[in-house]
Amino acid sequence: MWRVAYVCADPGVPVFGTKGASIHVQEVVRALRRAGAEVTLFATRVGGAPPADLRGIAVQLLPGLPSGEPAVREQAALAANQALRAALTARGPFDLIYERYALWSHAGMDHAREAGTPGLLEVNAPLIEEQARHRALVHRDAAERVAARAFTAADALVAVSTGVAAYLATYPGLERRIHMIPNGVDPLRFPAARFARRPPAREDGTFTVGFVGTLKPWHGLEILMDAFARLHARHPDCRLLIVGEGPERRKIEATLEDRRIGFAARLTGAVAPDQVPEYLAAMDVGLAPYPELPDFYFSPLKVYEYMAAALPVVASRVGDLDQIVQPEITGLLCPPGDPAALTAMLERLRADAPLRRRLGNAARARALSEYSWDTVVTRILDLAGRGSSRTSEHRAAKLA
Repeated sequence: MWRVAYVCADPGVPVFGTKGASIHVQEVVRALRRAGAEVTLFATRVGGAPPADLRGIAVQLLPGLPSGEPAVREQAALAANQALRAALTARGPFDLIYERYALWSHAGMDHAREAGTPGLLEVNAPLIEEQARHRALVHRDAAERVAARAFTAADALVAVSTGVAAYLATYPGLERRIHMIPNGVDPLRFPAARFARRPPAREDGTFTVGFVGTLKPWHGLEILMDAFARLHARHPDCRLLIVGEGPERRKIEATLEDRRIGFAARLTGAVAPDQVPEYLAAMDVGLAPYPELPDFYFSPLKVYEYMAAALPVVASRVGDLDQIVQPEITGLLCPPGDPAALTAMLERLRADAPLRRRLGNAARARALSEYSWDTVVTRILDLAGRGSSRTSEHRAAKLA
């Protein structure tokens, strides 16, 4: 059995948590194990007990960061590179070092290069810009040096979107090492018996539009609320289901109260990943109503999950979403930041159950054939020279 070190030194990503980044870590680890790897997980933050199928995985905790001043936390995060390097040496040798890029971490790729081990760095976002814009970044120059060091040391850079790939290309000399591999979904969470034969309409006559994700401003929740209020005013049978937790929740609840439509909406709060399919089964449409954002770089997990659940997707035409969601084939695309256009598309889907079924079935077929996590990891392992057909064969047998 070959050995993989999966490194997540980002204190903002609890590897066994429920946020999107946490799910991403868990799914890649699962797919690596299905491909025959023995995975050791190096993590700064665990975030609770592991899911049942990951309870046996070896976990090496990295130093946590102190609370308080951002400058102090930044220095502590930089110092933690020594502990990561020592832990990799002690737990090794490994056949592959796979790291999720973190703002202050460079030891994983350093260790891989020095040990002569393939080192792959997954980059999910331009973290320096995110940190400076949304939180606090004191030592920006140091963060830039860490990024350049880690990017340069990596044998290959896995960008989850064309936006991330474009960001990486701003660093000189990296062009040939950048590989765009979008995110995915686990088909086994969405079995055919439940999702391949959706009823054309709800027995109670309602039409439910849904959203899954962290409730943060850049997810377009204000647009969603405006569109739903318009939709419900015209069609009182419509319902809203929001699955997730975050800082925008109070604003959403206040909007529902002000518009007097709280009775037509349900906010679940944070839910465990294995509960998400149940909530998707209660929806008729899955929404990704992003506003107009500069340099959109997301590869939203929610969209792949909507598709696997045979939901027609209504998304904003930004970033890579027009490549993931095929207009009039697997979903509908609307201009970003346009609640009137979003409302019109929802009205169209509400009135046309055969269209919903056609789009949803096509979305599911595409998600399972092109965007499974096993497909993602097969491409990752090809970059490391460890490609294998065993995973896809195993999955095909289970889905049959």
